[in-house]
Amino acid sequence: MTEASASPLIEPGELAALLASHDPPALLDVRWRLGGPPGRELYRVGHLPGAVFTDLDRDLAAPPGAGGRHPVPAAADFQSAMRRVGVFDGRAVIVYDDADSTAAARAWWLLRYFGHPLVRVLDGGFRAWAAAGRPVASGDSPGDAAAEPGDFSARPGHEKLLDAQAAAVLAGTGVLLDARAGERYRGEAEPVDPVAGHIPGALSAPTAENVRPDGTFRSAAELADRFAALGATAGGPVAAYCGSGVTAAHEVLALTLAGIPAALYAGSWSEWITDPSRPVATGPQPGNEHSG
Repeated sequence: MTEASASPLIEPGELAALLASHDPPALLDVRWRLGGPPGRELYRVGHLPGAVFTDLDRDLAAPPGAGGRHPVPAAADFQSAMRRVGVFDGRAVIVYDDADSTAAARAWWLLRYFGHPLVRVLDGGFRAWAAAGRPVASGDSPGDAAAEPGDFSARPGHEKLLDAQAAAVLAGTGVLLDARAGERYRGEAEPVDPVAGHIPGALSAPTAENVRPDGTFRSAAELADRFAALGATAGGPVAAYCGSGVTAAHEVLALTLAGIPAALYAGSWSEWITDPSRPVATGPQPGNEHSG
């Protein structure tokens, strides 16, 4: 399957066939949960045979700071991490998490941003694989380093990445989607960041609504209808943000499935609020702006 024809998603049966082929893909376990338990513990209990654990905080983000809680890593750092887990330029990469692909989408987006030609997400994640009766391994082997180091070369700029200023402009000229839970968007609750609310002009579009109860993505037609109702179509500028650029990558993946190109504001809310001069909005509507 070529880059042009490959779906961003892969089903357990197709993945099993690829893993049994003469040129199996690199397989990355990207399980991560905000507030825990640590993904490494989930990996030890059970993972896809041959999968290498990939730590979201360590491997898929720069250290937290002015750029937010999960800034985009430097090219050299990401390249080193991906080589350690066995990613090659000329070999497909499959990423997965527990079920809903929220963490896996972060790896999917970063690999694409840094120029990998073919990366896909296991739809339904580990749960779908296990539910299909596929084999499961346990313990640390191969752990967080592949038996054969990869040769991936990180070349940034292959996906649209916004900074805070560009996100603010797009909120007024296009469609900026806030992928967090509705109560965080409205400013009613903020369990992680010190300021509640949303970027003025942004629309609430919780990424949890992109998937079915079992964690698999809704159909392309369902997703297209959902985003069209928010004004997001292939004909205009669209971008997504969240708390720290993780669930927003999931939103970009859903938009991609719907045929809608979208940019990512990776710094997201956790970066936006580091500058008190940036405005903050609360309530159910895009406006209601006040000073941060």
